[in-house]
Amino acid sequence: MMGGGMGGGRPGGFGGGMGRMGMGRGNFQDEGGKVYDHTVVVRLMGFVTPYWRHMVLAILAVIVYTASVATLPYLVKEAIDGYINVNPPDMSGLRLVVLAFLVIAALQFFGNYVQLRIMAFVGQRVLYALRVTMFKHLQKLSMSYYDRHQVGSIMSRVQNDVQQLQEFLNFFVTTLADVLSIGGIVAVMFYMSPKLALITLSVVPVLFIVLTVWQRYAKLSFIRVRGAIAEVNSGLQENITGVRVVQSLNRQGSNIRRFGAANHEHLDANLQAGRFSAGLMPTVEILTAIGLALVVVFGGVMVLNDELEVGALIAFALYIQRFFEPVRNLTMEYGQLQRAMASGARIFELLDTEPEVVDAPSPVRLEQVRGEVKYERVGFQYGSDPAVLKGVDLDIQAGETVALVGPTGAGKTTMVSLMMRLYDVTEGRITVDGHDIKEVSLDSLARQLSVVPQEPFLFSGTVSENIRYNRAETSDEDIERAARAVGAHDFISRLANGYETQLQERGGNLSVGQRQLISFARALAADPRILILDEATANIDTHTEMLIQEALSELLRDRTALVIAHRLSTIRNSDRIVVVDEGRLVEQGNHAELIARDGLYARLYSYSTDGAVGDAADGDNGAGSLKGLTQPHA
Repeated sequence: MMGGGMGGGRPGGFGGGMGRMGMGRGNFQDEGGKVYDHTVVVRLMGFVTPYWRHMVLAILAVIVYTASVATLPYLVKEAIDGYINVNPPDMSGLRLVVLAFLVIAALQFFGNYVQLRIMAFVGQRVLYALRVTMFKHLQKLSMSYYDRHQVGSIMSRVQNDVQQLQEFLNFFVTTLADVLSIGGIVAVMFYMSPKLALITLSVVPVLFIVLTVWQRYAKLSFIRVRGAIAEVNSGLQENITGVRVVQSLNRQGSNIRRFGAANHEHLDANLQAGRFSAGLMPTVEILTAIGLALVVVFGGVMVLNDELEVGALIAFALYIQRFFEPVRNLTMEYGQLQRAMASGARIFELLDTEPEVVDAPSPVRLEQVRGEVKYERVGFQYGSDPAVLKGVDLDIQAGETVALVGPTGAGKTTMVSLMMRLYDVTEGRITVDGHDIKEVSLDSLARQLSVVPQEPFLFSGTVSENIRYNRAETSDEDIERAARAVGAHDFISRLANGYETQLQERGGNLSVGQRQLISFARALAADPRILILDEATANIDTHTEMLIQEALSELLRDRTALVIAHRLSTIRNSDRIVVVDEGRLVEQGNHAELIARDGLYARLYSYSTDGAVGDAADGDNGAGSLKGLTQPHA
């Protein structure tokens, strides 16, 4: 229980933040969203603007397509009324009509093809630009952002929400086509017969009343569906990520029941939404049938009274069917529009999140440092939570190895997290060679530091790529030299392809000890002036620990080192040991001095060597207090 890894203290450190996220924090669930959000549309158009020529061409293609759609029934009218003579029989004029039909059909095919091809191109380019922009922004966000939000929810924004915006681009063009179709159809109907047009379109107000009532209730159903799928995705991500713990604790049955409940809620929500959709379609079909009946009845009377020609009557029947088709499409795309607006709002909310840790306006660039680190009255608290560090003063000389020990939550990890500027201090300052790190460029500071975390993280790629990570200029010889220095060369050489062996996700085809040795090699290859070891030997076997202990003399030579220790026996030879408790430095000295002082470190060391340090270090409240350690050391 000593040390606690990079999750010690409130901040998440070098990877602990994501691992601690629970189901209820930062879930990004869609709470509804506007049917139309002008701000989202305007900002999305910023990503579309580079392709404005393509969009103009797509709109022209849509106009051609909709014009051809509106023209075909009128050609039927012209064919019947103008070119087919019953008495005497004469159908010679139909050749011209057939040719016109072929031309219109070709224009319809061409317009539809061009519009679909261009929108696919623009949509994919916009998706690419959005995802790249979001990924770049996520790389800049501070650790506090990841402490507050779930991994699954962030990924949902980058993947699912961006995909929804592509659907909105398609919706924009298809809606334009539908609106133009409706306008064209109404215009032609009034041109042929204003009287019959007014009669047949009298069902439209009824349709709008039905749609208004339907949308009011359907909106709640759509919101319920999105909330339910968010719970399903969250539960799925959490249980896949934690499958080892689930199986080790035999929680499969309980988790299946919980997931089943969330999935059942999603089922019920979708069934409810399906009922709303199913109820709307027959209504539209009934109104279409009524409109057609009005055409037949009133149009038939007008034909008998010679107020309307037969071809016009047939054209009206065709137009009334085509009129309700785009209306039906617009109705069904209502939910899609609302989802797109909600997705856009979430995307731009993420992009509007400002990093808390940023470079100063004119930052100092560290070229080569001695490695002197000072904490001057450093205080830190996470948001409105209680202070994690309180007035910490610590002077680390260049080349000195300082070990931080103390119970979980004491503030050790927070101290090194602040030095790496994963967070910024809320009080005091930290300096490197006299430079306040807030005034130093993040890039140059990072190049002076290397960290070996408690749980090594390896990336997909080869072994050599992982050792060379962020140091592209590192030669193969330097990589092998670093691996030999930390005792990793032998096992790497035995791999299928040696240093070019491809690693599985997170280095899953290596043991924990092997992954940690590669992490040590990566730290050494970077040649940092300041080295941070965070519980670097906590999760490895004794043999691997012996290899690492032998390598530490090489790794720490002429470097400033800050070591967070779980096993107190591993830091006995440190230049200085600093005991941290409840956010304060309570003892300092070498091992012999602290043992002779018979204080907190002595008691911790006694419990450590007795194998009882875990329970004792956490005390009664589990919050990092040493108050429970009252027995004298052996």
